[in-house]
Amino acid sequence: MATEDPRAALLDAGERLIAERGVDVPLRDIAAAAGQRNNSAVHYYFDSRGGLIEAIVERRMNWLEDRRMGLLAQYEADGTAHEIRTLVAMLTSPILELVGTPHITHYGRFLEVVRAHPVIADARRLAGADRAAVRIIATRLDAALPQLPPRRRRQRLETMATVMFALIADYERALEAGVRAADPERDAAEIIDMIVAMLTVSIHQTTPGGA
Repeated sequence: MATEDPRAALLDAGERLIAERGVDVPLRDIAAAAGQRNNSAVHYYFDSRGGLIEAIVERRMNWLEDRRMGLLAQYEADGTAHEIRTLVAMLTSPILELVGTPHITHYGRFLEVVRAHPVIADARRLAGADRAAVRIIATRLDAALPQLPPRRRRQRLETMATVMFALIADYERALEAGVRAADPERDAAEIIDMIVAMLTVSIHQTTPGGA
């Protein structure tokens, strides 16, 4: 059945089917799931598969950016805005808040699937005004790991994104399956602790010469 907002229906269907079936899910299946009889509906509204993925990411980005900017201001005020755990929390907690929203059911798994897509992975996108909070947090995380040689620091930070998206996706799956009851504060703390542990493990035992 057609909806009053076919574009929004395509975004919802695309987010869900990409999360469930991967980035190469047929666009006609997304159109059908959105109630569109025209198999080319995705191309009509978004030009391409990449355009759809970008639109799905972007519709959440303004809220995530505003939330992270608010957290930056909060933690600047209490003096913890440069601490590793606080920085990881500012990246992770807003996504967990979205995942915990009843009408957002597949966003965590969607991000895990598309994390290597240029919409998310292209470093040049961090230069945009809509990524200012992420850019600030990423820069501070890099500075918060001075004990690591530059090469290892880059590797840790790249791996952090993979780990973060995987943990959030697993958490979302567990919520959907009813394996665990939602406890937002405890669950966020546990995920943040695991990411911080990955970033800082053996930080004082690294071998020299890893520039």
